[in-house]
Amino acid sequence: MINQVPKNMFRQLFFVSFLLLAGSAAARNNPDGGHHTGNEGGDGPAPPVLNKKFLTLNGGPPEVVARGGYSGLFPDSSNFAYNFAPVTSLPDSIMYCNVQLTKDNLGVCTTDILIDLSTTAALAYPKGDKTYNVYGRDLHGWFAMDYLLDDLKNTTFYVQNVLTRPSAFDGTSPIITPDDLEALKVKRMWLNMENEMFYAQHNLDAAKYILDSAQFWKPSHISSPELDFLKYMSGKVDKVDTKLIFKFLGKEDVEPTTSQKYGLILNDLAQLKTYVSGILVPKDYIIPVTKDNYTDAPTTLVADAHKLGLEVYAFGFSNDFLPSYNYSYDPVNEYLQFIDNSQFSVDGVLTDFPSTASNSIACFSQSKNLTAKTVRGLIISHNGASGDYPGSTDLAYQKAIDDGADIIDCTVQMSQDGVAFCSSNIDLTSTTTALATFVDRSSSVPEIQPTNGIFSFDLTWSEVESLRPTIEIPIKDGGLLRNPRNKNKGKLVTLDAFLELAKTRKTGGVLINIENAGYLASKKGLGVVDAVTKALQKASLDKETTQKVLIQSDDSSVLSAFKNIPTYERVLAIEGAASDAPPAVVEEIKKNANAVVVHRDTIVQENSGYFTTAFTKVVDEMHAANLSVYVSPLRNEFLFLNLDYLADPYLELATFASLNVDGVVTDYPATASAFMRNPCSDVNNPQNVFPITPIEAGDLAKEIDPMALPPALPPTPVLENADVVDPPLPPVSKGKDSAPAPAPSASGATKRVGNLGIVSSVITLLFGLVCLF
Repeated sequence: MINQVPKNMFRQLFFVSFLLLAGSAAARNNPDGGHHTGNEGGDGPAPPVLNKKFLTLNGGPPEVVARGGYSGLFPDSSNFAYNFAPVTSLPDSIMYCNVQLTKDNLGVCTTDILIDLSTTAALAYPKGDKTYNVYGRDLHGWFAMDYLLDDLKNTTFYVQNVLTRPSAFDGTSPIITPDDLEALKVKRMWLNMENEMFYAQHNLDAAKYILDSAQFWKPSHISSPELDFLKYMSGKVDKVDTKLIFKFLGKEDVEPTTSQKYGLILNDLAQLKTYVSGILVPKDYIIPVTKDNYTDAPTTLVADAHKLGLEVYAFGFSNDFLPSYNYSYDPVNEYLQFIDNSQFSVDGVLTDFPSTASNSIACFSQSKNLTAKTVRGLIISHNGASGDYPGSTDLAYQKAIDDGADIIDCTVQMSQDGVAFCSSNIDLTSTTTALATFVDRSSSVPEIQPTNGIFSFDLTWSEVESLRPTIEIPIKDGGLLRNPRNKNKGKLVTLDAFLELAKTRKTGGVLINIENAGYLASKKGLGVVDAVTKALQKASLDKETTQKVLIQSDDSSVLSAFKNIPTYERVLAIEGAASDAPPAVVEEIKKNANAVVVHRDTIVQENSGYFTTAFTKVVDEMHAANLSVYVSPLRNEFLFLNLDYLADPYLELATFASLNVDGVVTDYPATASAFMRNPCSDVNNPQNVFPITPIEAGDLAKEIDPMALPPALPPTPVLENADVVDPPLPPVSKGKDSAPAPAPSASGATKRVGNLGIVSSVITLLFGLVCLF
C-alpha cells in the first residue's frame, strides 16, 4: 500500500470559545471579589481518580504540570492552551505560567524573557527592540519590562514558538496574566519566576508582585532557578498552600545568586531542604541519554531527594521532539520510565502534552500484565515490528509476536531461482544493502516503478540471503531515524521459514501479501501465486482452523485464485484515499474478497493544515456488505499523526476503534497491544474514570480561520469499479521476458492515487535551538 504521510478532539470537549479576558485584571480593584487559592475551581475539589500506589514521596500519583497550558498544540500560555489542558488531563492537573514582569511590576505568562519569541510584540512595537545584559549574556529583542501591562494586553498576541508545531492559532489570544488564569477558573497554578535578580537590577520586584497578589490568588507551586529568591519567599508564603521548588538548569549553567554551577548544587541537596519542598530538574538528570540517543542507567537522584524529604519534578517532556530510541516513538513508554519502575517515581512531570502524561499515569502505569483485550480488533504487523528492526526479518517477526501481534505478515517476493521470501519491497535497494553489493544489477522496470532498482527477481536466493537488511526510514529527510543500533540486524526469511515461525510460536495467524503477480508471471516466469499456495499447503495451513490465513493483494485476480480455500480470508488492498464506496463498487469487491485494507485517509479526512475534517462512511459501507475493514499503516512517529491526535498514537488507535475497524496494520504492534488491552480503552465502561477518548473529526478545524491554512486540497475521489477490478492473471511464461507485459491494471501498480498530503519538509530537531523554558 502507498505510504502516505500526514503530519499528523476529544469528544468530551466541544472546543472552547475565545474568552475575552481584558477585564480580569480589574479584580485587583475589587477587594470583595473573593479569595482564590489556586486550588479551587468552579466544580469544587477534584475527586480522587486513582487508587494506585506509586513510589512518589507521598505514595500518590505523580502530578501533571501543563507547561503554558496545552503548549504542544496551541501557542504557549495562550487562552486556547490554558482552556484545553484541564479538560484533556487528570482533574487536578496544574497549569504552569512562566512569569515575566512588566514596567508596572505586574506579571505576564510567556515562554521566555524575550517575549518576541512567542508573541507579536515585534509587530506591535517595531522599534521596541533593546539589548540587555542578562547574567553575562547580551540578549537582544523585546522585553516585557519595557511596557505597561495594559499596553501589552491591548496590542500583543501569542504565536507558536516551536516551528514544527501549527501556526493556525497564532495572533488570536492576547497576552495572559496569572489574574487571567484565575478568571479562567484554573484550579491549580504553578508560577515559574526566572531572572528575578535581573529584574531587581531594573527596579522590579518579583516577590512583591506575588505577595501583593495573594489576596486574589495563591499558586500551588512557585519555582525559580535562583536560590536567594526562594530563600526570601520561604519566609513569606504559607507553605501549606504553596510549595517552593528549586529549578535546576543545565549542570554547567551558573546559578546567578551564588555563582555556583547547578551540577555542584546538585551534590548538596540537603542545603535546599531548609527552604524548598522539592526540585524541578531536566529529565536527563534522572535518566541520562547517551550520545547516540539511547537511555542510560537511571541515576539515584530521585531516591536521594526522597530520603531528604524533597519532591522531584522532571521537565522536558514533549510528544513531538525526538525521544530516546528506546521508546519506539511511543510517548507513554517514556513517562512510564519515570513513574512506573521498581526503583522510584518522580513526583510530577512538566509537559507540553498533559493528556498523554495523564493517560500514562491513570491508565498505563502498573498495567504490564494485562492480557485480555478490552476493545475488538486484530493487531496485524506491518513487515513485523518494522519500527524497531529491519522489516520482514526474523527479529522483526519475533518482536511482533512478543509485542502482542495477532497476525504477522509477509509480503512475498520471488528470487531469480524461484524461492519465495519475505520483503516489503520488490526493489531491494531500500530494504537491504543490495546497492553496495550488486550495483551492476540495477535496472529499469517501468511496469513496477519509475526509478531504477535492484529487483528480487534478478538475484538468486543465495545472493539475497547474503545481503544485510536495512531498517526503513519512512520519512527520508525528516530527521526521525528508527533504532539505529538495530539498523542492520536480523536476516531475511523464506516464506517457508516465516510460516514455520508462525506455527511454532502459535500466532493468531498470518497475512500473506502478494504484489506484482502479473508481471512476475508474464515477464519473469515466476508464479508467486503457485509458490504461496504450495507453501501454505506444505505448512498445512490450508486446512488450519485455529490460525487465520489472510491473503492480501491489490489485484482482484490474485484473490480470485484463492477462492477455492474457504478458510482463507481474502483481503483487497485499496491504494490511495477514497471518500466513499458506492454500493456497486462494494458489490464488485465482494466477488473476490471478504475484507479490505484501506489507508487511514480513507476513513479520516484531513485539510491542508493536517487537521482532521470528517469521518467518511467507508467502514459502515463495507460492514453493510459483510466486508471486514483493516486500516494501514499505523506508525508512532508524530509526523504521521494528524494534529488532532496531539502527537499521541493512542488517540489515533482510540479513534479507529470508535469507528469499528476490524483491525490495524502497524509498524509498532506493542503500542497497539498496550492500547487494546488497557481498561481505559473501553469508553463504554462506566467504571472507567479516565478513558482514552477518541477525537471528533473537525473539532479543531472549525475553530481555525481558513485564511490561516495553506491552499485547500483537491477533493478526495470516490472509489470506482476500476479501482477494485483487475484483468485475469496471465499464465506463467516458460521463458523469461518472452511474453508481453500485462495491460496496466486498474487496482494494481498503476492505480490512481488520492490526496497524499505528504510531509517531506526537513524536520531537523536541533536541541537547544528552540528555547522551551
